[in-house]
Amino acid sequence: MRNFCSVHTHSAMCDGKNTLAEMAAAAFAAGAVSFGASGHSHTPIPEDEGCVLPADMSAYRAEVLRLREAYRGRMDVLLGIELDNCADVTAEGFDYWIGSVHRLPGPDGRWHTVDWDAETLAACCVTVFDGDGLAMAERYYGEVRRMAVRRPAILGHIDLITKFNERTPLFDETSSRYRTAALEALHAADPTVTLLEINTGAMSRGYRRTPYPALFLLEEWRRMGGGIILTADAHSASAIVYGYTQAAELARAAGFTRSVVLAAGGAAERSLP
Repeated sequence: MRNFCSVHTHSAMCDGKNTLAEMAAAAFAAGAVSFGASGHSHTPIPEDEGCVLPADMSAYRAEVLRLREAYRGRMDVLLGIELDNCADVTAEGFDYWIGSVHRLPGPDGRWHTVDWDAETLAACCVTVFDGDGLAMAERYYGEVRRMAVRRPAILGHIDLITKFNERTPLFDETSSRYRTAALEALHAADPTVTLLEINTGAMSRGYRRTPYPALFLLEEWRRMGGGIILTADAHSASAIVYGYTQAAELARAAGFTRSVVLAAGGAAERSLP
């Protein structure tokens, strides 16, 4: 029995490298139960243009539905969206949505990106938070908490703020202050509705050696009774199921033996791949 899906993906319609058709073909070739398109939602931030879906998503919807018909009976194709914390669109009419935070609000009234590059995040830490990386992380997790209470189908890369911390550390991930902020955000999620993803996207792009999230968050999620889903956050066809072995190893280290697969019939738990 096939026991994995690829439902956190990005195509050339937002910031990915391949077309939706190429991404779907890669998922099918990998043996996925389902392929989910989850383009980045539109935001009102000018710098995001070209990296997010257009506000009019009709072409995106039409192409996903075309692919659904093309793969009918062979692989489920799902219409999803990764809804950003500062999106100006909704997830209405989608099969599922991923709730993610890519920007944090600063006291200067601007939205600051947390995952563009290490230099931009370091500059934000210095100029906006007076060099207090933990204050920056706390502000980020405040946004994650607000996203979590909206009960997304999947809570996306919950600790994205750590993307560059492995090579360019700005805060101590073992400090009680950091972990308190992260756990408060996690506790805002409803484990009966929301899945926590184990996301390998930063690994495939060379930013991290391990998936999101940290082990302590996964262990707490398991204690809360929540389910997990493995995702590649793929921005290219070659990364469609990248690092699933490592993701499954992390899941097992946290005490999980099963993960959820999203398909046309809904969500179903299956043994870890």
